[in-house]
Amino acid sequence: MRRLLIVALAVLGLVACGTGSSNRDQVLVSAAASLTDAFAVIETEFELDHLDLDIVINHGGSSALREQILAGAPVDVFASANPVTMTQVLDEGFVVGDLVVFAVNSMAIAVPFGNPAGVIGLDDFADDAFLVGLCAQGVPCGDFARSVLANAGVDPAPDTNEPDVRALLTKIEAGELDTGIVYATDIAARADAVSGIDIAAEFNVRAEYPIAVLAEGENREGAEEFVSFVLSTRGQSILAEFGFAKP
Repeated sequence: MRRLLIVALAVLGLVACGTGSSNRDQVLVSAAASLTDAFAVIETEFELDHLDLDIVINHGGSSALREQILAGAPVDVFASANPVTMTQVLDEGFVVGDLVVFAVNSMAIAVPFGNPAGVIGLDDFADDAFLVGLCAQGVPCGDFARSVLANAGVDPAPDTNEPDVRALLTKIEAGELDTGIVYATDIAARADAVSGIDIAAEFNVRAEYPIAVLAEGENREGAEEFVSFVLSTRGQSILAEFGFAKP
């Protein structure tokens, strides 16, 4: 109900101001695909409290976002699903200040709703009888998934390697794949379309999400305000609503 009210207020605000965005300063945010749902609410609430700022979010695989930044894309804030990816941006001198971990996630097995193929667990990722999907290597969700499988002693036989977790989840939802490994929060966000199978703690990994203001961005002040909101009590509460744990 609160989210519906927030969206309604935002729409009313746009109607009252016309298109309005041309009179607002943009803050360009590049964020991991797994943050899509949580950041949509964070964006809405932040803009209601900062009527002079327009948050524009570019979601994608963290490694692809990193390459865009290193190539000179005009980004104010980067929120990655992997500290390694963020550190590479830091090492190239693109980060202002320190990296701050703002959320923690874990991995889970996703199957189409109802699990029609009868997937049981991680061992099935090495079984050619199942259509298996993973995120590509170099993408955090792909690297985390392979770490989980290695921890369990499983040599996977993926039928597809997707560019980010939402692309993988879409194929699972559509029944094009029997199973895949995604973030636990993605399964929670799509509970009406996919089912989840827990991964034992002894095999699972801790996915830490760092956020930082970027030196090449054009709105340093707006970027700092957005990061502060993400780290605030309300920002952390929104992330918790979507299944992210506190660091």
